[in-house]
Amino acid sequence: MASIRSEPQEPAPVFQASDFRPRLRAGVLEYPVHHVRGGTSTGLVLWEGFAPREAALREELLRHLLGVPLSGRQPGNRQITGLGRGTPTSNKVFFADWETGAEGGRLVSTLAQLANEHADVDWSVNCGNLSSALPLWALDAGLLGDPGEGDHDILIRNTNSGVISTARIGRDRSGTLRSARIPGVEGEFPAVDLFLHEPVGAKTGRLLPTGVAQERIEGYAVSCVDVAVPMVIAAARDFGKTAHEPIQQLQADERFMAALRRVWVQAGLRMGLKRRDGQAMSAEELARSETQPKVCIVGAPAHGGHLAVRYFTPQSGHASLAVSGACCLAAAALIPGSVAWQVAEGLASPGTDFADIEVAIENPAGLLATTVVARQLDAELQIRSAAYRRNAQILLRGHMPLYRASAELVAALAAVTER
Repeated sequence: MASIRSEPQEPAPVFQASDFRPRLRAGVLEYPVHHVRGGTSTGLVLWEGFAPREAALREELLRHLLGVPLSGRQPGNRQITGLGRGTPTSNKVFFADWETGAEGGRLVSTLAQLANEHADVDWSVNCGNLSSALPLWALDAGLLGDPGEGDHDILIRNTNSGVISTARIGRDRSGTLRSARIPGVEGEFPAVDLFLHEPVGAKTGRLLPTGVAQERIEGYAVSCVDVAVPMVIAAARDFGKTAHEPIQQLQADERFMAALRRVWVQAGLRMGLKRRDGQAMSAEELARSETQPKVCIVGAPAHGGHLAVRYFTPQSGHASLAVSGACCLAAAALIPGSVAWQVAEGLASPGTDFADIEVAIENPAGLLATTVVARQLDAELQIRSAAYRRNAQILLRGHMPLYRASAELVAALAAVTER
């Protein structure tokens, strides 16, 4: 397999060019952005080098870019002043950069998750879907030079989760990026295969954060699993569901959503989930969290997969299935006694040697195929990596005017730009 160069190509990346810096134009601050799609998520990629250093100003910048409230809450906000699209899957921003070290060069990503109705910014988790857009961003930015023909692997270190992944892209002899189709996206687009290395315990340090494969929370059968993301996996039948319902129908069921919220709050407390500052999340914080824990209901398959799922982020139902959540659910299906293991059908069992195990998950958009590299050793499931295929697009690149930027934000970006 060919590999990309570990140092950015000379001359320096395009972000150093004067035409792609934050700028004042007719008295208005304009900020450079890449608007991208990765898998079934859309969002922005911003270069870390031009981001404000102060956390408060960095978050102000994000609110302007996505059109969320600058403070407090604004019920029903449609984000018409920014680039967000109203749903959690389209309110994501990556700050990205390139670093070099003993292992050569790699991308570094930090995800910010926003919500349409309030000003809070969540920095606690990664997004596997949007991560698939990072290689295209790096290519467009000139960070990778010219990878040439064949398959190329790009390391990505995510600061939110600590997970290291490898993104694989490929080019044919004409220089065209290899393309693929995925559930939930019409048509073929540049393909990106993502491999998560050592994904177990990304947030809690343990495969089973509560120490058991299955337990009862609020009267429901639940498995708490941490692979790439901490997730609460509940038996659909306990809620009177099948995991084949339309996601809109589930969200409209107020009794179901209230019960699901009680489950994820109590599960989050048992898992010991923490804020970015390392402090344990309270029940109130878990109840309003936009990112953790992820939560799903699972049931028996009906359309050729190994199991079926309806997935929540957790506040909103997902139109398909987040790929980090898919990797977690696939791993959970291999844990004897877990809720996912109990409903899965036709799934290979791990042996004593590491091997690829394919897990196909039925979701509202179709079948999402994942691969878990795992083995069963001394009654313990060990997971080396998990992989999935996405496709991605650059939707646009350019500058977005920030008409309401504070004087402090303008000054901070002017200082960054002049460095």
